[in-house]
Amino acid sequence: MCPDNFKTSLLFPLIVLCFSFGKAQEIVELPHENPENIQWADEPNEYYSKIWKTQVVTNVSRPTLEVFRPVGVAPNGTGIIIAPGGGLYALSVNKEGEDVARWLNQKGITAFVLNYRLVPTGKDGVRELETDGEKVGEKVAPILPLAIADGLTAVSYVRENARELGVSPDKIGLMGFSAGGSVTMGVAFNASEDKMPDFLVPVYAWMTIMGEYEVPEEAPPIAVVCASNDLLAQESVKLYAAWQDSGVPAEIHLYSKGGHGFGMLKQN
Repeated sequence: MCPDNFKTSLLFPLIVLCFSFGKAQEIVELPHENPENIQWADEPNEYYSKIWKTQVVTNVSRPTLEVFRPVGVAPNGTGIIIAPGGGLYALSVNKEGEDVARWLNQKGITAFVLNYRLVPTGKDGVRELETDGEKVGEKVAPILPLAIADGLTAVSYVRENARELGVSPDKIGLMGFSAGGSVTMGVAFNASEDKMPDFLVPVYAWMTIMGEYEVPEEAPPIAVVCASNDLLAQESVKLYAAWQDSGVPAEIHLYSKGGHGFGMLKQN
């Protein structure tokens, strides 16, 4: 269980890194408890994945929140927590994380990149994801609730510290890519009123792993994004339709092309 009062908790030291443009100004370690039956043998590993052709982080056991404040642009009070994707084996920290944060910063939005807990892996978690096959579902099952808990904790942290972070407590959104979209929607399906994001942006969300779901009674507005030639496109349409049928404000943007995992890439 996570402590309710973040200001008195000693579990999330705020580490000031730097204030140069494009870099996280702080990294916050979020309160968490790891189950005894799940062991991470190594420290988190950041490297360039030749398979995905992008920078990734794997083997995360301690969730953190990277703070990106607008530089040279007046903050508009909106805060967005970003959950990168990676099949819960990895985090695509550039094109679905830091690059997104910098793009939001240009619009006056304060961004927070969430490094949520992942499947314990060796040095190359991406390769393990590609080769585990049918084992993926088995390995992901106990990790997804932990990742969702990290998302809930992140929303609470930002809302609890809204004034210090320069955001409005009623303008805190959650944006997630692929497995990060699973985390985003898992937060919405499990949040109490104080932990519910004010809006949701699932981008090509991996919804099949969520099983059957219902739109929460106090669901926030949603903006669904996907590419039509993504194998998960129909799941995105279903998600949008569920919100629409419930009378909750919803919008969807389906690109004609783009595939899965495009993030902030420019594909003409």
